[in-house]
Amino acid sequence: MTSTKGMDESDRSGEIKQLTEVPQNIKLKANIVDIACHPQKNVIAAGLIDGNIVLHTYGTGEMGNKELTNLAHHKNPCRAICFSETGEHLFTGAQDAIVRVFDVETNSVFRRFCRKDGMPLYSIQPIDNFFLATGEDDGQVVLWDFRMQTPIACFEDNEDYISCLVVNKDKKILLATSGDGFLSAYNIRGKKLEAQSEQFNCDLLCAGIFKGGTKVAVGTNNKALNIFNWGEFGNISDRFPGHPGSVDCMVVVSDDVVVTGCEDGKVRAVQLFPNRFLGYLGSHGGYTVERVRLTHDKAFIASSSYDQKIRFWDLSGIEDLKNEDVKETKEKHKQLNKPVNDFFADLA
Repeated sequence: MTSTKGMDESDRSGEIKQLTEVPQNIKLKANIVDIACHPQKNVIAAGLIDGNIVLHTYGTGEMGNKELTNLAHHKNPCRAICFSETGEHLFTGAQDAIVRVFDVETNSVFRRFCRKDGMPLYSIQPIDNFFLATGEDDGQVVLWDFRMQTPIACFEDNEDYISCLVVNKDKKILLATSGDGFLSAYNIRGKKLEAQSEQFNCDLLCAGIFKGGTKVAVGTNNKALNIFNWGEFGNISDRFPGHPGSVDCMVVVSDDVVVTGCEDGKVRAVQLFPNRFLGYLGSHGGYTVERVRLTHDKAFIASSSYDQKIRFWDLSGIEDLKNEDVKETKEKHKQLNKPVNDFFADLA
């Protein structure tokens, strides 16, 4: 029997069995800062610390992985990348404060723009096929119409880096997490700050919208997920501690499950409401997990770290774990609700 002494709470549930074959690791020649999955195809893009952008197809069996494009895209580290909704364009942001729009079909830079006196970019989020949000090192949140050369709005409500940007399904509200401990909600159409949380004594590092748009989970550097009710961003409604280190990245995979990347190198599946660790999908061998992304068909999680590898993880075992827990819970309730006579009969 394996001892659990000294084991952190998040690992007591164990490793999630990989039920189906996953693509092989993709090995890059420089540290990976960000990755993005194409919304319609088996294509993944990586932004590297040397400024290059590398695109691969991925697959299992004979399909395998294949490098599509390797671009000397930025002179400075590429810090944020994302595909447009259709996958036609790839947006990239770098330490040089320049946003480039790459045409995936023609392998060419379609457009480039930057903000006068703009700071290095830290995060990027598409809103629709023309609108884009970026987060800067000094706390600015900038809205762009990439058909124009200048921003359509710039917000200065934070004093530290904008770690993550998330937009809700109807494209009305943009959420921004910051290293200064604030969660900010922006009205995109009204171009104004809608609400801001109280200041937390920790860095807010990532965010995800779940439960049909009614809840927001925020990863922090104090080993916890802070949970907000949608529209009630002033303070948290719940808090789920238990990670052994900072929760550096996350992706929502279903209505009640998120996958997190932690500084201990493990990729974990976390169920919310009820709050519990389902287990961990795998590890980057002690290197901090920098990014986790969901593939377009929701079959795999792609993760990256400073081990210079993109790894893939099978998600098909998660539903079985949830269903097993439901069965166990029902059986426990059945035992607890037995008539008194049945209880004593079991002791006979």
